[in-house]
Amino acid sequence: MQIVLPFKEKTRADAPRPVRVGNLVHLVRFVRVRRARRYVLRIRPDGTLRVAVPPFGSLAEATSFVRSQREWIERQRARALRAAAAQPPAEEIRALKGRAARELPARLLALAAQHGFAVSRVTLRAQRTLWGSCSRRRASISINWRLVRMPEDVRDYILLHELAHLRHADHSRKFWALVETICPTFRETHRWLRRHAGEI
Repeated sequence: MQIVLPFKEKTRADAPRPVRVGNLVHLVRFVRVRRARRYVLRIRPDGTLRVAVPPFGSLAEATSFVRSQREWIERQRARALRAAAAQPPAEEIRALKGRAARELPARLLALAAQHGFAVSRVTLRAQRTLWGSCSRRRASISINWRLVRMPEDVRDYILLHELAHLRHADHSRKFWALVETICPTFRETHRWLRRHAGEI
C-alpha cells in the first residue's frame, strides 16, 4: 500500500516556489500527478520549472530532485537562449506565416491523397510544444506554422506522422509500422528534429 504524503506548506501544491539550484534561484511549480510513477522535470515556455510529483512523493524529495538536475537545467536554459536568438524579427515572422498558410495545408492534402487518407479540415496554429495534432473523429489536423522553417523531408515526416494518427490514435507498433511504410526515412528525420527543434 502506498502512503500519500501531502505537502506540508499551506500554499497550493502547484504555486511557484523559489528553489536555489547552484548559484541561481528558479521558480518551480510542483504539481501532484496521480498517474506519475517518478519525478519528472520540465521547463515551461514562461521559463519556470514544472515538476510532476507522484502520489507517494514529498515536497522535500521533489526539491532535492530539482537540485540534482542542475546540469540538465543549465543545458536547457542555454538551448532556450539559443532558440530565442534564432527567432526572426516580427516582419519576417508575418511573411513566414503567410507562406505557411499558402504551402502547408496544400502539402498536407497532397500527402493525404497520395497515401489514401481522408482529411476534412486543416488548421494552422502556433503551438509552443506541438508540431501538430490530430482529431480522428473529425478527420481534422492542426499543424504548427513553424514547419515552414524546416527542411522539406522533416516537414513531410511531421505531416505524415499526423496523417498516420487518423488510423492509429496512439504510438503503438501498428502506428510506427504505418509511419515507416509511408515515410521510410522517418528515423533520420526524427533525429534531426530532436537535435534542431529548439532552433525553429
